[in-house]
Amino acid sequence: MSIAENRRARFEYHIDEQFEAGVVLEGWEIKAIRSGQVQLTDGYVMIKNGELFLIGCRINPLRSASTHVNPQADRTKKLLMKKDEIKRLVGKVEQRGFTLVPLNLHYKGSFVKADIALAKGKDKADKRETEKQRDWEREKGRLMRHKVASNPKD
Repeated sequence: MSIAENRRARFEYHIDEQFEAGVVLEGWEIKAIRSGQVQLTDGYVMIKNGELFLIGCRINPLRSASTHVNPQADRTKKLLMKKDEIKRLVGKVEQRGFTLVPLNLHYKGSFVKADIALAKGKDKADKRETEKQRDWEREKGRLMRHKVASNPKD
């Protein structure tokens, strides 16, 4: 079940490979995620010292959070993956000019997982082409609905 999706990522980047990573969260963050207070749009993944970190994922704290907890909405979250997968990602990011982008957060059992993608940025022409394709699909759907509505019995 999807929690939050970074819809902008598929528009801004060519997605090459997709990976699933665990996310290290605090208790108040889990409560906020379960109530839908998460935003992934400005998020990105950074590699530091052979570890992956999710930066820019905003989890707005609930008003009913404990008094002894000092919640930070833009806290950097560590991502959990196997060491050999991380090494492979590091190699591709450093050598081939890829970037790591979070695609979505979802539940897997009782855990929150993040789908991250190895991606390359699109240029303006590619973005325009994506937009044209999206508009055509939308128009095609309208035409099909109009055809079905005007000719209910063929």
